[in-house]
Amino acid sequence: MSIDTAAFVDVGRGPAHRPPIMGCVADDITGATDLASALCDEGWRTVLVLGAPTAETEAPRDCDAVVVALKSRTQPADQAVADSLTALDWLAAQGVARFYLKYCSTFDSTAAGNI
Repeated sequence: MSIDTAAFVDVGRGPAHRPPIMGCVADDITGATDLASALCDEGWRTVLVLGAPTAETEAPRDCDAVVVALKSRTQPADQAVADSLTALDWLAAQGVARFYLKYCSTFDSTAAGNI
């Protein structure tokens, strides 16, 4: 799906600020880059954030999607949950209203956690 950003252009001043359309949380860097690449292939302006965002993590500007790459497949379950919730809270604070959780491209995880 291509994004028509013409509706967000403020003539004479460039793109008007608006929050990203979609926020994504991936369980590892490979899944995050696969997802970011697919979004870019469809014309989405995409920002990749490495690791769980903190209060100091710069807010993305003028993009359609933000993908957060975590290490949750290799972390203890409690840390994976905490980082995932931190990422979701940070994305929501950026104004994102749609979320996508990307996990397990290689099927080496179970419903109960990583193998």
